[in-house]
Order: sequence, then C-alpha cells, then structure tokens
Amino acid sequence: MDKTLHYLREAGIEVAIFDGVEPNPKDTNVRDGLAVFRREQCDIIVTVGGGSPHDCGKGIGIAATHEGDLYQYAGIETLTNPLPPIVAVNTTAGTASEVTRHCVLTNTETRVKFVIVSWRNLPSVSINDPLLMIGKPAALTAATGMDALTHAVEAYISKDANPVTDAAAMQAIRLIARNLRQAVALGSNLQARENMAYASLLAGMAFNNANLGYVHAMAHQLGGLYDMPHGVANAVLLPHVARYNLIANPEKFADIAELMGENITGLSTLDAAEKAIAAITRLSMDIGIPQHLRDLGVKEADFPYMAEMALKDGNAFSNPRKGNEQEIAAIFRQAF
Repeated sequence: MDKTLHYLREAGIEVAIFDGVEPNPKDTNVRDGLAVFRREQCDIIVTVGGGSPHDCGKGIGIAATHEGDLYQYAGIETLTNPLPPIVAVNTTAGTASEVTRHCVLTNTETRVKFVIVSWRNLPSVSINDPLLMIGKPAALTAATGMDALTHAVEAYISKDANPVTDAAAMQAIRLIARNLRQAVALGSNLQARENMAYASLLAGMAFNNANLGYVHAMAHQLGGLYDMPHGVANAVLLPHVARYNLIANPEKFADIAELMGENITGLSTLDAAEKAIAAITRLSMDIGIPQHLRDLGVKEADFPYMAEMALKDGNAFSNPRKGNEQEIAAIFRQAF
C-alpha cells in the first residue's frame, strides 16, 4: 500500500484512503466506502489486495452510479450505467476478481451472499505482479490457490464451457497442480508465485465466460451465514461436488486427473475420472486445508436452508448436473 500511495502522489494524484473492507465484503462496507468516495469527490477507484477489496471497489462503483439497494442488482447484466474507472492491483493468486465481471457481496440483513454479474464491473486496468504475493501467509496462499483451482475445474465442466474457456481452464489446472504446493511451502519461491498468478488469471478468464457451478453456489452460503473464508469453503466442498458431477461428464474429469499428474493409462473413463477426485483431495490435504465442515463451526441444522439458497445462486445454473434441495443438502452432509 505504501508503494501504491507513493507512486500516485509522486504523479500528482490526490488520494483518499478507505480501508474498511472485511473478508467476504459486506453491503455495509460498500456503504462506508461510498461515503468516502462522495465526500472526497473521487474520480477513480484503485483497489489493492485480493478478492475482497476488488469486489468492494466494484460495489462502491455500482452504488455511486446506480440508485437503490445493491441487492436489487443481483443477477446478470442488471447494471445500466458505466462505473467509475477501476484499477485493480492484485496481491493474491485466487479470486481473479481483478479480471472478471463478478461482484460478490454479503447482504448483512439476510446473511446471504449475492452476485452482480456485468461487463460494466470489469476493471479498466488489472495489475498482477507476483512480487506483491511473496509475503502472503501459507494459509492464505493455500486457500486462494484452491479457489483458483475451483474456478478452473468448474469452468471446465460448466454447461457453458467452450473450446476457448477449456484451453484456459486446462492450463490453469496444470499450473496449479504443479506449483501450489511449492508456493505454500516456500512463499519466497518467485517462480511458483508467478505460475500461480498466471494460473489464477487463466482460471478467471475461463469462468468469466463459462461461469461456475454448485461449489461456488454452496460456498456462498457458507460465506454468508458463517463468514467462512471463500477459498476454504470451496476447497472443502470441491471433492464432494466433483463426485456428484462426475457422472455428468466423466471424460472431462478424466482430463482433470491427467492434468493434475495422475497416470490414467489403461484405465476406464470412470476409473480415470475417480483419480481426479483423489488428486484434488490429496492436494488440499498436502497444503493444510481443513477437510470437514464440522471442524469449521458449521451446523448440520442449517443444511436444508443453505441447500435452498444455493439453488437460487446464479452460479448454480451452469452446473453440468441439475440437482434438487435434497441432493444439495446431502452434499453438505458428505462434506460435514
């Protein structure tokens, strides 16, 4: 942040600082940031950090240019006015919010996450510099890295996938499988950090066009209700949702296994696909991600409600297999 402020002021640009962003940014964070934006008569929004400041910055831009409650703009292409220019300086390899049209916020009254998807949300400039990621803690690196893997996997198996998004998602999966362990184990490994930054970018480009699926739809409920870190929620759910989705596209899961370094020679498609789930689980365990929702304070009694809300989440509609509330609740129980 000090470097950012130094360069902006050196260029003669007046700066107002808003640092009231929480993880899983809230509508109240946007309200407070909007007050600073208007009081200081700002023209441009510069976000520095990971997904939370980027999404909050997008939310401030939306609130500055649109009337009414932010929640009313949940959905796809609901925005009607251009946002102020956004410059996103990224410091984590995970959310890819700096290159996507998604703005994810939490409604503090209902404790439900909502997503505003619009090309108007796309930052004007995005900066991904692995040097800014060097000092990030191992736990944060692990969680954000699994978020990136979830983006790539869900984009690859999405109903909306196409050859272009597949190419980006496949390379992202390959890079994450080869570099995330190293980035977690030795945060100063610049090559691993650079490869993870590139993988996160590719995964973002993939899901920005192919959309996501049930992992994110379900993880949003954990984030809204329990304020659980987004990457951790994705990581815990990913193997279980993958098993649910496997029969919808076993060929692509077999691809994922091979991309993650599994030897699938001579295996049936289904057996090869199973290896993808094993590879995902092993990676998650190797980097210290909790494996069960019960260890994260989740209450089993909330599963029916979270299942209901997950199916209303915008990410659910591109999942390759269509489920019902009972099936989604069952996935939550498997992850419990």
